[in-house]
Amino acid sequence: MDHADLVIRDADVADGSGAPSYRADVAVRGGRIVSIVKEAAAAGCQRPRGTREVDAEGLVLSPGFVDMHAHSDLALLRDPDHSAKAAQGVTLEVIGQDGLSYAPVDDRTLAEVRRAITGWNGPGDDVDFTWRSVGEYLDRLDHGFGGEGIAVNAAYLVPQGTVRMLAVGWEDREATPRELERMRRLVADGLREGAVGMSSGLTYTPGMYAADAELTALCRVVADFGGYYCPHHRSYGAGALAAYEEMVDLTRAANCPLHLAHATMNFGVNAGRAPDLLALLDRAVADGADITLDTYPYTPGCTTLVALLPSWAGEGGPEAVLARLRDDATAERIRHHLEVVGSDGCHGVPVEWRTIEISGVGDPGLGGYVGRSVQDSADLRGEAPWVTARRLLVEDALGPTILQHVGHEENVRAIMRHPAHTGGSDGILRGAKPHPRAYGTFPHYLGRYVRELGVLSLEECVAHLTGRPAARLRLPDRGLVREGYRADLVLFDPATVAAGSTFEAPRTLPTGIPHVLIDGRFVVEDGRRTDVLAGRAVRRTA
Repeated sequence: MDHADLVIRDADVADGSGAPSYRADVAVRGGRIVSIVKEAAAAGCQRPRGTREVDAEGLVLSPGFVDMHAHSDLALLRDPDHSAKAAQGVTLEVIGQDGLSYAPVDDRTLAEVRRAITGWNGPGDDVDFTWRSVGEYLDRLDHGFGGEGIAVNAAYLVPQGTVRMLAVGWEDREATPRELERMRRLVADGLREGAVGMSSGLTYTPGMYAADAELTALCRVVADFGGYYCPHHRSYGAGALAAYEEMVDLTRAANCPLHLAHATMNFGVNAGRAPDLLALLDRAVADGADITLDTYPYTPGCTTLVALLPSWAGEGGPEAVLARLRDDATAERIRHHLEVVGSDGCHGVPVEWRTIEISGVGDPGLGGYVGRSVQDSADLRGEAPWVTARRLLVEDALGPTILQHVGHEENVRAIMRHPAHTGGSDGILRGAKPHPRAYGTFPHYLGRYVRELGVLSLEECVAHLTGRPAARLRLPDRGLVREGYRADLVLFDPATVAAGSTFEAPRTLPTGIPHVLIDGRFVVEDGRRTDVLAGRAVRRTA
């Protein structure tokens, strides 16, 4: 047997398929798994030898975790450490989510999208935006930090809202045939340049202005390239089931695979209704639909405060939103839609300000609002909560991020058991008090929902986090511990793995994950982040 670069000895291998784990020596050379010798010590056979050997007694070896819903679009370029994901065992993130990201753009739309999602990623003043196309952005990821690369691998979804910005602008109207054809070309170009699919944010402007016929036409392009459609659909609240059904129907009409983003059933109207969603999906799958979904293992959601506003308030872009908020009469209309009608931005449910916690602001002078609900801050100031929310939106230039405490534990558990389920953090990394899912999603699955609660077996959970998402992404050599596959691997202790992050201390790193490798290189070694930048852009394969 040829000498290996690395041998991982006596590991309990959960190979990403969901099959029972087994004990083995795993040898790595040239960034790939070159041999797997099962029950090596007991069998007395010739064991592989390596330049470096790691004793994995008591540890589980699994494929690297795939974060199917990440918001690291700029973090990967500003933070070479990126322990928020690397320390969790994440070796691949899927970015370009919710229909809004930074490619494809021109000078006008780059400025607009930077302003629109400053709550997700910050203003980006510390990033050199040298790209305009999807391909140029992926090339930039490949050559980050002086050409070395980035912390973890990244795949990209063409953002439908950004595409609509380019072709139509911020108007709430039907696209003309010429505009629709331009959008089709932009999506095709992005997929041809390596994107794995297309995302939408159908409660975010301007993507939410697209009618089903427009989305179906774009999904046909996605299907032609072998990609998938990943919508944040039109409602996770009062109209959740209808919104899910809408996405199933339009992707079936387009013959396009569907991956439902952060597939939750939230707000009081949906307590205990996860079985209704799963029955809908099961019927579609039984009838031939290709559907997967992702979730995070927490009940609160996370978004921006401005996202709660009604769609009409967002028409024209960020500057138009601020002008409406500054106008007393228009601001009163916004309040009425939020508090009485139930705005489409808040999923058709009247806002409950006690459930809206400010998690981050751009202006440090507004830091006193962070960690408190809008209602609590308003009570302290002796004013109505809308007055507080309006002030924050204006003074922080639409920058505040929020935690939205509207989820239901029974729904979270039911959905994560489904065979179409994969893991996604939906983690916003900025702000003084981000959601702990950004730093804890994957160890929280393994510690809380496997070891403590037994909601999933260890092998099945690993499959949800590795093999299943890799299959959705159509990656031919990732997501499984197999000979010939890339050595994107995680070693974790099943007895101690846990999320360190909490709502009180959200940036605490996890425990029980001593080693993480990408292409056979240690990005985490003995529980510490190395200086290795092994991540690259992972492009769509034919």
